[in-house]
Amino acid sequence: MKRNLLLILCICMGIHSYAQLTLEECQQKAQANYPLSLQYQLIERSTSYTLANAAKGNLPQISLHGKVSYQSDATTLPFTLPNLDFQGMSKDQYQIIMEVSQNIWDGGQIHSQKAQVQAQGEEAERQLDVNMYALRERINQLFFGILLFNEQLDQNALLQEELQRNLVNIKAYCTYGIANEADVDAVRVEILNTRQQRIQIESSRNAYLRMLSLFMGEEVNTNTLLQKPDFPLSDTSLSINRPELALYSAQEQTLHIKEQSLKTGYMPRFSLFAQGAYGNPGLNMLKDSFEPYFIVGAKVSWRFGSLYTLKNDRKKLHTERLQVQNNRDVFLLNTRIALTEQEQAIHSLRKQMEEDDEMIRLRINIRKAAEAKVANGTLTVTEMLRELTHESLAKQNKALHEIQLLMKLYQQKHITNE
Repeated sequence: MKRNLLLILCICMGIHSYAQLTLEECQQKAQANYPLSLQYQLIERSTSYTLANAAKGNLPQISLHGKVSYQSDATTLPFTLPNLDFQGMSKDQYQIIMEVSQNIWDGGQIHSQKAQVQAQGEEAERQLDVNMYALRERINQLFFGILLFNEQLDQNALLQEELQRNLVNIKAYCTYGIANEADVDAVRVEILNTRQQRIQIESSRNAYLRMLSLFMGEEVNTNTLLQKPDFPLSDTSLSINRPELALYSAQEQTLHIKEQSLKTGYMPRFSLFAQGAYGNPGLNMLKDSFEPYFIVGAKVSWRFGSLYTLKNDRKKLHTERLQVQNNRDVFLLNTRIALTEQEQAIHSLRKQMEEDDEMIRLRINIRKAAEAKVANGTLTVTEMLRELTHESLAKQNKALHEIQLLMKLYQQKHITNE
């Protein structure tokens, strides 16, 4: 029997622990289930493919082309030689050429292209971090909203118990003529109002639970216990470590690499080439017949057209860098303003919570005195119910302030990413 009881207890504890969820677990599961998280792999794959393609620019490049032409005149000798019958080149010419070229130095273009691809991939990932970070705030709102509804349901249950107790007392008072049926009906009306409020709270909580389930990709219901987070330590010197700052740094790095790549536009390029061809005429222009031939050599090219726009290109990149810096300054200013608002709200809630316990104690005393007066016939039931409602509201306010303070503190953590 003892072994069976221990087994049942262990099973119950295991189920209970399995049904618990912390805020961090909800955030992690929501991020893993969110479809946007798949883009991390897609960005990595796209960057890898583009880098592989850029690296293949150093491989030998093979081209094949042909040409057929007819010209109005062709080269002939302006004189005749004895024992030589040369009629001149043919006016119709045919040529097919295969060329293999090998890059020796491209002015750093391929290296610059690979650096840009990596920088753009990093920027895309940091932008995705920003989008994914916004998901945490939505999970926080749902999580603390459910906690608030749970507290309201607990207070609602306590209020119903008080009303049921008073209903029994009022019915007893009717027996002694201290109260009447209207007083009993007044208590019953309050019980019905409390039940209606419970239905509304449960409906709102169920909606939040369904939304949280969709985000997490697993069922979260009324049997799931959401563990109330601990109050985080307050830090007056909070630093801002938001993913937006990493995004701005990645954008500046991309612009820096683009500026470095401008020099590749006016650098010389060297390459080797080999041509194999078959045509009429061949390399011997005076021989009217189809002949195979080949040519090998080296090429150098140096273009200066990019120098015309180099100054404006640099000014454009500088302007874009100033825009990024301005976006960072605006973001930091708005974040500090939001932090100031949070600090004021946290300070206000702490002040209110200092008075909650005393207010509840006083409301309990007033309610007990009202119940005693009703028992003595010196106070109406309606007035006593009003005091009971005030006591319930005081308890609800305390629970509300605790959840609100927790939410504000975690919103502060979210704003700074500390």
